[in-house]
Amino acid sequence: RQCYLLPARASGGVAALGAVRLTPSGSLTPFPASLPRPGIMPSTALVGLVAAALVAPLEGFATARSAMRMSAATASTFDLKGYMAERLPKVDKALLGSVESPEKNTDKICEAMKYSLMAGGKRVRPMLVIAAAELFGASVEQALPACVSVEMIHTMSLIHDDLPAMDDDDLRRGKPTNHVMYGEDVAILAGDAMLSESFFFSAKELPKVGVTVENTLDVVKYLTSCVGPLGLAGGQVMDLECEGKEGVGLDDLRWIHTYKTAALLKCCVQCGAKLAGASDADVKNMEVYADSIGLAFQVADDILDVTASTEELGKTAGKDEDTDKTTYPKLMGLDGARAEARRLLDLALESLSGYGPEADPLRAIATYIVERKN
Repeated sequence: RQCYLLPARASGGVAALGAVRLTPSGSLTPFPASLPRPGIMPSTALVGLVAAALVAPLEGFATARSAMRMSAATASTFDLKGYMAERLPKVDKALLGSVESPEKNTDKICEAMKYSLMAGGKRVRPMLVIAAAELFGASVEQALPACVSVEMIHTMSLIHDDLPAMDDDDLRRGKPTNHVMYGEDVAILAGDAMLSESFFFSAKELPKVGVTVENTLDVVKYLTSCVGPLGLAGGQVMDLECEGKEGVGLDDLRWIHTYKTAALLKCCVQCGAKLAGASDADVKNMEVYADSIGLAFQVADDILDVTASTEELGKTAGKDEDTDKTTYPKLMGLDGARAEARRLLDLALESLSGYGPEADPLRAIATYIVERKN
């Protein structure tokens, strides 16, 4: 998808160059080219590395990937705010229309569902669906049903997370939590209804916007698989079991958040890629990306719980310490946790190294996840 001209050797007034194309599958396709010799030649060390890359394909692969990681710095210049501002109204409109009471007897549960679904938030998950879908050629309109579905699942998880039996929180996104507004019984049922509706919505709406039946079925499979034992539910159970427990280590923490947090983010990019008809290899690249940003998301959350105020977060700050929860800052210290977030960001960006500027939204979202303030 991208071609990099790598200076290999100089002869007379012309620099012989090796042009290396890195395919999404990870293979290198070298071919020769000649360009006028630049005024400033690269360092001897760089020339040596590049020459070795052209001679040894495996070493060249590593060098080319390093070169492409440098281009990831452009993510910081991508206008993510403008990108999201253009798409968020469409997402919010789709969310608003997704929960309508079909009759008077369902008014209360639909009101409770809509209360949390429309309570605001960053909408990172719908943006991941759209960014992955657009990367592989689908439109925003084709991605919207899956956007609604993943946000429904996310909202369900927040409603249930806030319950007294779980995190016992009375504030979410700066507003009273669902069980504070409607009672625990209705909040539980609103979350249940939201979950089942998420599957139904994509199954019903995706074929209407031109997504094939086969790809629609794959999307529904992704939606269902991210919630079960190796998903939100399993990760949450392990998280609860580890509260106040001695000897919880990094491996335990990574397992918890691979499923409690990263599984849904992975579902987002899987859905976006598959509804656009992406190849299995491309879907795999998206999965690697999401596994990394999912863990980075949780590391950033843990850091913010320590460093930000309740007003900044829109939820109760310091809850992790109050419940004696094992967190990245607790195990690694704040500086170590920040370094871990950067390491995971680098892995996410590297997984996109085979794609051009069309992947910049995904790069920018990954950077935002690590650098966000709430």
